[in-house]
Amino acid sequence: MSQGRYAHLWPGVPLALASAILFGASTPLSKLLLAAIDPQILAGALYLGAGFGLAALRRASAARGLLTDEAPLRKKDLPWLGGAVIFGGVLGPLFLMLGLARTDAASGSLLLNLESLSSMGIAWLVFQENVDRRLLLGAFSIVLGAALLSWTGQGVALNQGAALIAAACLAWGIDNNLTRKLSGADPTQIAMIKGLVAGTVNVGLALWRGAILPAPMFLGAAGFVGFLGIGLSLVAFILALRHLGAARTGAYFSLAPFIGAMLSLVILHDPFTARLFVAGLLMGLGLWIHLNEEHVHEHEHEGLEHEHSHVHDAHHRHAHAEPAQEPHSHWHRHEPLRHAHPHYPDLHHRHHHG
Repeated sequence: MSQGRYAHLWPGVPLALASAILFGASTPLSKLLLAAIDPQILAGALYLGAGFGLAALRRASAARGLLTDEAPLRKKDLPWLGGAVIFGGVLGPLFLMLGLARTDAASGSLLLNLESLSSMGIAWLVFQENVDRRLLLGAFSIVLGAALLSWTGQGVALNQGAALIAAACLAWGIDNNLTRKLSGADPTQIAMIKGLVAGTVNVGLALWRGAILPAPMFLGAAGFVGFLGIGLSLVAFILALRHLGAARTGAYFSLAPFIGAMLSLVILHDPFTARLFVAGLLMGLGLWIHLNEEHVHEHEHEGLEHEHSHVHDAHHRHAHAEPAQEPHSHWHRHEPLRHAHPHYPDLHHRHHHG
């Protein structure tokens, strides 16, 4: 198989997997911090660490001339950004905390697997993103592995807590699809704003209900975990959305529980079990199915004007008055084009299928 056949996997798939790895790594580390930090304070501290960490990273990169040329957020993006912050940064974590307080941990872990199904369902049914049988089969294998990983034999308690956790997954599914609408803009700016706003709201609500701030050492540790597991993970997730669309990015991201479980073997000294082994096989099968997806057909690009970071490839053949360094970002126009090649529902391939 030639390297060209898999060119469409880059860079979307590695970015989605990197996002899952970073977020998955934050799970066992957060479990350690829960021994010293109130859950809602921890949720807010993780997001604030993401926001402040990314702000510092942007500042340092700009000072050294290393800041990537990305499209800034525009006025038209604000409704999508506001919705993503409300659903993904505020309501999702709030519903989760309220739900976990009303149900057992086993039920909560199983129900959290609904997030990827929610992302895919909304992408497919509401935003008309292409989802074929192969994608569904791979996603089912990954989600089944995640469910097996979370299973303790106790079943799922269908109570108010379960309903709240399901609502959290729905909120994150909406968030992922709203963020897809912003994926052409600067991902660091989006993640920074989301982290600062959502973190402030969650910490404020926790303090309002009487929670006590932990020692600065624990807050600093939570902030660092949040910078890696929320901030950098979200940046990679947004970039993956740009190249893969919401359904496929969500499917790859659902590998995070397995990554967290594997790291727990080292960090928390959890035992290696047959259940973990079988879950890994199921998730590996789903990943293999997705990596071998090859969606090719003749398709037509209508005339389109937008702004995002790009290089001059087959979809960007416009001229510049002066030589331009790549990648670069500016408002540009795509002339109508008809061709065939392997592709995902990225910024330039969001056409309908019969």
